[in-house]
Amino acid sequence: MEETKIVLCGASAYEQKYYFNERFNGIPESVKEELHIICVLFTEEVGGVFTIAFEEDGNVVLETEAEEEDIYYDEVGSGLLVGEVRRNRQDLFEALRLYYRIFILKENIPDLLKEDSINDSGD
Repeated sequence: MEETKIVLCGASAYEQKYYFNERFNGIPESVKEELHIICVLFTEEVGGVFTIAFEEDGNVVLETEAEEEDIYYDEVGSGLLVGEVRRNRQDLFEALRLYYRIFILKENIPDLLKEDSINDSGD
């Protein structure tokens, strides 16, 4: 069974366009701007299409792909850049995960806080 993902935002080097899913308009403007910058700079650096999406459980995934005939797409560089973006923006992606779980999945905030304190003490 394939897991369903909901795209939050993305950019395409081919169309030179940025997309933001209006379902998430409740996200603060400063975060929306940061996501816009991340996506556009990513595609400017390595090409292809870059998306930030939510898995069903709220985990944030970063995905990149290219058209088959795109000889300029840097596959190795894109993998390295995904890792770098994930490391450098870890707090942002954690906040987005919590946003999704609270506002989209309607999970109970005290339960999430309890879960986070258990995870923090278990490290």
